[in-house]
Amino acid sequence: MTSVVETSAEDPATVKRNERRASGVAFGAHALHDGYTDLIYVMLPIWQAEFGLGYAALGALRGLFSGSMAGLQIPAGILGERFGPAAVLAAGTALSGLGFCLAGASTGLAMLVVALALGGIGSSTQHPLGSELIARTYAGPRSLKALGAYNFSGDIGKMTVPALAALMIAVMPWQTSLATLGFGGIVAAAAIFLLMPRMAATPKPAVAAEARPGAADAPPPGNFAFWNLVSIGVLDSATRMSFLTFLPFVLTAKGASLPTIGLALTLVFAGGAAGKLVCAFIGARIGVIGTVWLTEALTTLTIVALLPLPLEPALVLLPLIGIALNGTSSVLYGSVPFLVAAERRSRAFGIFYTGTIGSGAISPIVFGVAGDAFGVAVAVLMVAALALATLPLAAMLRPALAQHA
Repeated sequence: MTSVVETSAEDPATVKRNERRASGVAFGAHALHDGYTDLIYVMLPIWQAEFGLGYAALGALRGLFSGSMAGLQIPAGILGERFGPAAVLAAGTALSGLGFCLAGASTGLAMLVVALALGGIGSSTQHPLGSELIARTYAGPRSLKALGAYNFSGDIGKMTVPALAALMIAVMPWQTSLATLGFGGIVAAAAIFLLMPRMAATPKPAVAAEARPGAADAPPPGNFAFWNLVSIGVLDSATRMSFLTFLPFVLTAKGASLPTIGLALTLVFAGGAAGKLVCAFIGARIGVIGTVWLTEALTTLTIVALLPLPLEPALVLLPLIGIALNGTSSVLYGSVPFLVAAERRSRAFGIFYTGTIGSGAISPIVFGVAGDAFGVAVAVLMVAALALATLPLAAMLRPALAQHA
């Protein structure tokens, strides 16, 4: 029988076993779900040809999945508290896998829409329950390292699943490829349910906190610096998700095949994973504001430089674009605790993630309309220009972060 995670009462051997199982489940689930999320970028050119879609409609398909995932993370956490994280994460993973099975069986656009909505709903369970599992399994300072490894595991999925899908589609129909990957998610769901350590119930908050629910952890409306940080995060996420939506079409125009597009996305995501490490080091040297200016300016320059390049030099440039795209987010997340009181941080992080993920769902639709009206190149230039809008906001944030430099 699967044991309950209670590190204070268990012997060291049991604790180690639960840590290994928790890591395997959380890391594997994060890699799978992030891989599912970014697999959609590979599919966009195929769905455009299959269903005769414009760029706005393709952006809506991408936004449907990520929007469903973003909007249901808080309810997923509540369900995890009520029914247990093992059951809810396993059910969510199975639902996401089922969504991709249905996407593979799609004979029309309506069925594809339903499939992507189901996939997004299922993937909404991963972040809140996976991070909670790691945070509660690893005690003290070790939890920070474990959460860092958990965060990186998502990048592994981003690098591998889209590339695997592109290779599979090169040798079999795209419907069969998606159904196979979806069935893998259903198998993974069974493994999650069987292997996840059962967690003890979360202790209830103190009576004083219950007396005024939400009052202690909501960032004050007048906290200009926090809302400024959220605005930067929203623009940064919109830039990143919109660029990735258009990237397959930019590369197709340069003569890229589907496997090459899969490789290209892998290069971007590998650069993004490296960007988290590189920009954490840079941020410690030049500060948050300097890092934001550097990464956002580099984002604009590299995206603009990508457009006229032939295919091979463009592929060489993609890892640098990935570093720039992900670098800003790595320092923004870490700045939230500097701008809100300790008792307000939980709600502040919730607001920050909802804003950034939500903008990533909406922005591809907005820029997709521009792509339909003016062409892909103009839309990508507009995306590149959006990154520069973060610079004056970052400058206004400097006084609030100066004391933490």
